[in-house]
Amino acid sequence: MAHEHSLPGPGLAEVRITAASPEVARQVAQTLRARFASTEQRSYPAGDTGTGTRLYLTVDAEALPQGPSLQPPGHVVPGTRQGWT
Repeated sequence: MAHEHSLPGPGLAEVRITAASPEVARQVAQTLRARFASTEQRSYPAGDTGTGTRLYLTVDAEALPQGPSLQPPGHVVPGTRQGWT
């Protein structure tokens, strides 16, 4: 991942996924990789006890992945939040 104060290159997005379980984090990363070309994910422990998972990956929004792509999501799951910084 790029230095915290620098921006990724044109067409790239740095993505951080934090989940209570490794499986959930991997599912989200897999969904992103099905839609966008991306780097290999990097995994770290997360949460107070270290039982959660934090994944980082770089997504290339200008390059298409190999194989069929997913349709864009049509709704937001109730009880979830979207964070924008």
